[in-house]
Amino acid sequence: MTSEAIISIFLGIGLAASVGFRVFLPLFVLSLVGHFDIINLSEHWEWIGSVPALIALAVAMVLEIFAYYIPFIDNLLDTIAVPLAAIAGTAVMVSTMAELSPVVTWALAIIAGGGTASIVKGASAGTRVTSSVATAGLGNPVVSTVETGGSIALSLVAIFLPIIAIVLVIIILMFIFWFYKKLGGKSN
Repeated sequence: MTSEAIISIFLGIGLAASVGFRVFLPLFVLSLVGHFDIINLSEHWEWIGSVPALIALAVAMVLEIFAYYIPFIDNLLDTIAVPLAAIAGTAVMVSTMAELSPVVTWALAIIAGGGTASIVKGASAGTRVTSSVATAGLGNPVVSTVETGGSIALSLVAIFLPIIAIVLVIIILMFIFWFYKKLGGKSN
């Protein structure tokens, strides 16, 4: 496996984790950097850098970001965003993979991309439910702002510093597992 292939895996996993915070924001960032040839997209995914894709993803991103600031809608969005995150995480991963066989590409995309996005989205949704219960929804805009900021930051780090992005993803996943393990110990 070449260093380019490893970097493309790190990039994909970083974007997939970012999808766990906001589904459309990392797709928009990917579309933007693909459009301006900042990164090379996989041969069959070059369409994501097209102007129509860029516009569609920009509109979806803005609607998603603002919808998370509407009480009740934010929790409703989380119920549909978990499966969407798995799909989008797989898509961003496969669109950035370089020089690997289709079987390896799709296996990594589904497991690493979809799995990472699902874990982060599940934890994010759990945080919002906890905030809704603890603050009657008044704390949810803070949660939404942190998630959006996290998605922006992780998307940019994944694009420009993929090695740092994989380290951040590992830290995020370790924190999620630590938190749920600690939470599980308190319920016994």
